[in-house]
Amino acid sequence: MSSELLYIIPLIFLIAFLYSSVGHGGASGYLALMGMIGISAGIMRPSALILNLFVAGISFQQYYKAGYFRKNIFIPLGMSSIPMAFIGARIDIDAFWYKRILAACLLLASLRILGLFAKKENKSLHTMPVWAGIVLGGSLGLISGMIGIGGGILLSPALLLFRWSDVKETASISALFILVNSLAGLVGLFSKGVEMTPSLLLWIFPAILGGIAGSHWGSKQKNMQVLRQMLGAVLILASIKLCFE
Repeated sequence: MSSELLYIIPLIFLIAFLYSSVGHGGASGYLALMGMIGISAGIMRPSALILNLFVAGISFQQYYKAGYFRKNIFIPLGMSSIPMAFIGARIDIDAFWYKRILAACLLLASLRILGLFAKKENKSLHTMPVWAGIVLGGSLGLISGMIGIGGGILLSPALLLFRWSDVKETASISALFILVNSLAGLVGLFSKGVEMTPSLLLWIFPAILGGIAGSHWGSKQKNMQVLRQMLGAVLILASIKLCFE
């Protein structure tokens, strides 16, 4: 195995750590790394989703134990996103547009990691209309399946901006949203046949460790501003790189 594939192992841990601290699985970060070392989109999508399953599952368990999960918000989101993530995963996107859509998601991920959408966390919360949850979940599920992410980086800004949940509740809801969409997306991909990178087995272990550490840290309200700023900067650079490829 090339040294290029080995040196991203600690980066997988760091991405899992930081993303799980805000209830995310890290797929956009894994995709950015794989894109930088030239792995094809056909391999990137299932690999990122499998890592998502482990990290988002661990993150949800930590936030659920801490009492932050709100079932009434998740149900309409999940019921529409799951079938749409399956459909989206079966759609093949031209490489040009795949990179541009992924670049936009990376930029959004960087803003979420940097805490931009958490500015309103102390304001009063609103009730999410069921119809809004269904429309939002279905739309995000389709996009998530198409590019190989769980959709948390798209969902959490909406929940925070519309003040449907606070930061910790958003992390818990997003983690389960990512988990179910990643699973649905994988089923959709495997139903049409996919390739896997041999390096994936080496990446799962650091992703699990990062997920455990990050979600525990995040659910206990620790401050990781410097590390988040570093990851945010990396994601912005990766987004710019994809736009010009």
